[in-house]
Amino acid sequence: DLPASDVVLPEGLPERITGHVTGIAAHAEALRRWGQHLKRGVLLYGPPGTGKTHTVRHLLGATTGHTVFVLHGETLSLVGLAAAMARNLQPSIVVLEDCDLVAMDRGFGAGARPLLFEVLDALDGLDSDADVAFLLTTNRVDVLEEALAQRPGRVDLAVEIPLPGERERRRLLELYRGAVPFTDAALDEVAHRSDARTASFFKELMRRAVLIAAEADVAPADPHLHAALASLLDEQEKLSAKLITGFQDPSPYGDDA
Repeated sequence: DLPASDVVLPEGLPERITGHVTGIAAHAEALRRWGQHLKRGVLLYGPPGTGKTHTVRHLLGATTGHTVFVLHGETLSLVGLAAAMARNLQPSIVVLEDCDLVAMDRGFGAGARPLLFEVLDALDGLDSDADVAFLLTTNRVDVLEEALAQRPGRVDLAVEIPLPGERERRRLLELYRGAVPFTDAALDEVAHRSDARTASFFKELMRRAVLIAAEADVAPADPHLHAALASLLDEQEKLSAKLITGFQDPSPYGDDA
């Protein structure tokens, strides 16, 4: 279980995603009666660290009674088997994490990628009345096979999980501070000054603020939060911020876009 309060996204996004998956399942009999297909595909895309996997966890917790298959890395090669099992154990959800690793456009490398076609075949091969949802995540929507990303019946809902805006950053600070008595004014200032940072940045920020206070043998307070922010924003820590705390360039995919 991951409560909705722990999924910090722009307003309405979690409900839109969950509603698409659970709403069809809830009305499966009516859809079958009127000849409408049940299988569906949802694509969550956006930069690393913005909450795609977090959103998946929330969705899976909200879909009790479903059989769930989660494939990532090398296990993505088992998508055909997972789809067959999902059909037999429906209602089911098949999660394909970081699907850009196997479903990239054929023009991005030498020769075709057989696994891409396995993914497409799995999406296309299910009977229309199969109560199976495919949930795909990717950091690189720009390199996905066009047919996978845009063709109805393969993916019929594509949702961007963006970098958090100031409102979402403020909610993340509230979520991760726990019982630390930082003032609202300090949290508002940090949220305003921390553009283009992801959830992991704020989690590390809180830990570092408490650590700075602990090293001084005092209770954490606003100055420690400001000191931690200055430390993370310092030029000397840019590299470690990118690798450890989830810093994202304001450009959607950094300087390589």
